[in-house]
Amino acid sequence: MVRSFRRGALAAVLALTLAPLAAACAAGNDAQTLEVQPDSAQTSTGNVKVQNAYVLTQPTGPATVSARVFNNGPIPQRLQSIALAGAASATLKAADGSPIITVPAHGSLLLGGKGNASATIDTGSEALRDGDVQQATFTFSAAGPLTLPVNVTPAVGFLQPYGPSSLPTTATPAPTGTTTPSTRPNQPATPTTPATPTGSATPTA
Repeated sequence: MVRSFRRGALAAVLALTLAPLAAACAAGNDAQTLEVQPDSAQTSTGNVKVQNAYVLTQPTGPATVSARVFNNGPIPQRLQSIALAGAASATLKAADGSPIITVPAHGSLLLGGKGNASATIDTGSEALRDGDVQQATFTFSAAGPLTLPVNVTPAVGFLQPYGPSSLPTTATPAPTGTTTPSTRPNQPATPTTPATPTGSATPTA
């Protein structure tokens, strides 16, 4: 009786142990867990990889492209352009304000955010609508073009620090060398008394 109980318990343990393995084998390479992809866009070409790419919008003003760019190669890569299928190309600026953005060899670069390089898109809201997906093409000096689908989303929540509001603002300089008017506003000028003519001829009788 005891032996039969032990055999039954051992068989139950073996069945529970082998069940997950059997299910995994039945799923094969097409299992749904293998198809899970990250929410942000990413792709690579050669030694260059772009990931966490977004187009970030705001209610008014320009939009920006935010992404992390990796360069796994032995030479620096210059980011030459970023173009969207439904909008104009982005205006690129390095962290120091120059138009040349370089991804160092065996390094990475962040687009968007305070103190980082920026990619600004001056376009209307009709071209970039929140919730759309844009085909973005990143072109590099050595790796060439790299195209990936990018989500268009508002710069809110955890994405806010990388959106258009993080772009540096340039203060408008005050005008210099202006001429100060001699009369104050809303005050009429003081009329001048005409000079008495001199040297006029005295009529003779």
